[in-house]
Amino acid sequence: MKDERIHDPSTHGKRTTDFGFRQVPVEEKAARVAEVFHSVADRYDLMNDLMSLGIHRLWKRYVVELAGVRPGWRVLDLAGGTGDLASKFARRVGDRGEVVLCDINASMLARGRARLTDEGLVGNLRYAQGDAQCLPFPDNHFDLVTIAFGLRNVTDKDAALRSILRVLKPGGRLLVLEFSKPVLPGLKPFYDLYSFKALPLMGKLVTGDAESYRYLAESIRMHPDQETLRTMMENAGYGRCEFFNLTGGIVAVHRGFKL
Repeated sequence: MKDERIHDPSTHGKRTTDFGFRQVPVEEKAARVAEVFHSVADRYDLMNDLMSLGIHRLWKRYVVELAGVRPGWRVLDLAGGTGDLASKFARRVGDRGEVVLCDINASMLARGRARLTDEGLVGNLRYAQGDAQCLPFPDNHFDLVTIAFGLRNVTDKDAALRSILRVLKPGGRLLVLEFSKPVLPGLKPFYDLYSFKALPLMGKLVTGDAESYRYLAESIRMHPDQETLRTMMENAGYGRCEFFNLTGGIVAVHRGFKL
């Protein structure tokens, strides 16, 4: 399915950015994304399981193994949502380590805090509401930063990559788990049909919100492909950048290091 970009005449002369297939003023995107996640926060985990048939758990397990987290590490889980990755990292860093669950969206952060508290994870976890483009953390602070299914929603991805690099320790690593471009022959038509027909219908039935899941499908198509994102990471200053395709390229994990 081709990108059906929608140009709003009211944005003429303004700096714009993608919000799905729409072009919106740069200063409006964060608020529009926030509305999406406020809308779906209560059913977010259920929808993840339904949309991916549970496979998102395997994708995240792959990230955890690739991260190689050790006891005592400081980990920042950006766009951490309801805490899938943060809970796993908290168990691995131990009492001497620290995991910060950070999300720009207050509703998602509240869900994550409630869930992880219910799991009894309190000693080495902190929570922060923050923007990936201008992180509120010291320089050279974290051994690992992860961002899962969040980078495509960031207005200025280059700024976010530079901000993450600043807070990483020398030798620290960034892992980006994100929807990407299918590479398996013949997969794309079926993936497009599922994305643009099934996902909005599922969203309407489960959350009462078809539009948020239509945005999800559109935002995936507007996200940089695997090679482009690797180049963006290199241009931001990361070294040893590489990516790993999962499920035929529907999802990819990018990794880069602060040298």
